[in-house]
Amino acid sequence: MLLGTWNLENLYRPGGPYGPEDKAAYEAKLAALAAAVTDLDPTLLAVQEVGEPEALGDLVGLLGGGWTVETSRHPDGRGIRVGVISRTPFEVLADTTAFPPKLHPVQGDDGAATVAESGRGFLAVETQTDRGPLRVAVAHLKSKLLSYPGGRFQPRDEGERARYGAYALYRRAAEATALRALADDLLDGDGRERDVMVLGDLNDEVQAATTQILLGPPGSEIGTAGYRMPDRGDAFRLWDTAPLIPAEQRFSRVNSGRRELIDHILCSHRLVHRVREAGTGLPGGDAMRLPSVGADPSARRDAAGSDHAPVWVRV
Repeated sequence: MLLGTWNLENLYRPGGPYGPEDKAAYEAKLAALAAAVTDLDPTLLAVQEVGEPEALGDLVGLLGGGWTVETSRHPDGRGIRVGVISRTPFEVLADTTAFPPKLHPVQGDDGAATVAESGRGFLAVETQTDRGPLRVAVAHLKSKLLSYPGGRFQPRDEGERARYGAYALYRRAAEATALRALADDLLDGDGRERDVMVLGDLNDEVQAATTQILLGPPGSEIGTAGYRMPDRGDAFRLWDTAPLIPAEQRFSRVNSGRRELIDHILCSHRLVHRVREAGTGLPGGDAMRLPSVGADPSARRDAAGSDHAPVWVRV
């Protein structure tokens, strides 16, 4: 089976402040997304940047019947949220924005505002496979693209840029910690016997501190000597499958001309050792051609497709 994650880039119906300006642009976007999903042919696909559940319904309607669909009930201020589409029925286990106990609110801006929960909900579901239950958590962590008071995308000075970069990092780290707490609940101390996967747009690369928070006990990453050597930490670990992606495909977005892998699939011990293939874009193809994005996300509101590539594993 193929399992994947894809940021659909501002999937709204037309006419609002964030989505396509007209029906023609919307239909072109849906057609491009649907063609890619059809070629990808996933058993389960985690999705991000769903601006309206109805728009995701429009997309799934182009894919033919037989899909189970769910979106988080916790969107951010722009209305975007995560979701799951699956060819197998599933049960929702959690839909939460909660920080775990002992994690205090973090500074959110130059004023007194603090942030005490994730900006977007984490959605966890369980589906049945021929190897038993599969538990999946879907996330979209705080963006690295900075915004400033008054809706600005450019800072007044470098001090403001640095401060708001720090605030975004505080939030992303806190959200990664909350996501790790959810993963702990799904693993239930039994990752050697339980199939668990964390998928989504983590908004940072493999070696970033926020991404590393999700892994658990260090020392057994793919490609290291410890990967094939069982130890007690295997019950709690998650493995980032990024090293299994061919090097020329190891990116999911192009930011100001630089390729970066910010969309990730993490697997429990029982699951990661059954991964036979991993990639970005479409299976069997070359590296996906992606547009280079800048600091203003509104610049692409009428663009077809997405500015991210899907990331997938075959199990």
